[in-house]
Amino acid sequence: MTSSRTSGTSPTKRRRTQTEMAAMRANLLVIVNEAAPMTVRQVYYQAVTRGLIEKTELEYNAICRLLVLMRRDGSMPYDNIADNTRWMRKPKTYGSIEDCLVQTARLYRRQIWADIDCRVEIWLEKEALAGVLFDVTAEWDVPLMVTRGYPSLSYLHGAGEAIAHGGIKTFIYYFGDRDPSGVDIARHVAEGLIEFSGDVPVYFTPVAVTAAQIDELDLPTRPTKKSDSRAKNWVGGSVEVDAIHHSQLRELAEECIERHIPEGHMDVLEEAERSERLALRVFGRRFIEENDQ
Repeated sequence: MTSSRTSGTSPTKRRRTQTEMAAMRANLLVIVNEAAPMTVRQVYYQAVTRGLIEKTELEYNAICRLLVLMRRDGSMPYDNIADNTRWMRKPKTYGSIEDCLVQTARLYRRQIWADIDCRVEIWLEKEALAGVLFDVTAEWDVPLMVTRGYPSLSYLHGAGEAIAHGGIKTFIYYFGDRDPSGVDIARHVAEGLIEFSGDVPVYFTPVAVTAAQIDELDLPTRPTKKSDSRAKNWVGGSVEVDAIHHSQLRELAEECIERHIPEGHMDVLEEAERSERLALRVFGRRFIEENDQ
């Protein structure tokens, strides 16, 4: 029997009762509170996975409207729903040189990869999920590269040149949709990076979404778009990377990175950071005292 979650047909529109709406609001709060902040699409997929709604455009639009209402009436904090496709660009500035010294000492970090014989990069098809993986990549000092669909030739060339300039083998872990275009984007990225990285070895691994994950994680599928020119020989439905819970996406990214960190490396690094951060604080205090006299 075909699961209703894989159907792309729209059900007959029916207004939910007040009781049903209250229950839906409560369920959405549970979903978001488990892993905030989340994008609207992530909330929608979690609602589908939990059987709260059908996987249709009609229900997606309903979730969008309801999340707007919940933020406006104060029942859901604005910060719990993320929009990672838009951000402010502003240079970092300081109130004074003393402020700069204090902030530098507080935020000082050593390069994790300086003494490791490889580089790691996480590549992501969808910009809307950048905020989900950035927490992991920032912690491990790893580049997060967002393609926004098919990346331009210039983007691939610049990334390949950076790999060539680094001069050491590079492991690329890719997160993208499993549909005809999504799989082809992964191929396009892999070929471009290998072409532009010169003689430096590049190891490309698609991490999500894989065929195995669809069954393992019980991911909701959608009918493959017949308008996609690459769909001719495609077998099965399609799955968006947003369908994977973002805690699982983070775990996958962290596992990919940690496998390249030598045992004991972080302990040594953190001890050096503590010592050097203290030295920066001492220098900063002396500088401030001397200039206050």
